[in-house]
Amino acid sequence: MEFKRAAFLTKIVVLALLIYMATSVLDLRGKIQEVQLQRDELAQQVTDQQLENKELSDAIENSDDPDMLKRVARERGYVEQDETLFIDVAN
Repeated sequence: MEFKRAAFLTKIVVLALLIYMATSVLDLRGKIQEVQLQRDELAQQVTDQQLENKELSDAIENSDDPDMLKRVARERGYVEQDETLFIDVAN
């Protein structure tokens, strides 16, 4: 009888350990997915920042280019002499 009781207690202990390990694995899996999402967001931010840096360095390199100056002026709403600016107020 003593052996049966010890075997039963051993089974309960092993079952409890398995349940604990399963919940730990599921918890770690959720944390891994969270960290992977954060990593992907940060990678996207790095890509966006690199693109913005490239655009800014191109703008610096071409800052004395007349066509570039003309384009920037038009983006800011400036017009050339003898041009008429029409503003769409319907929107």
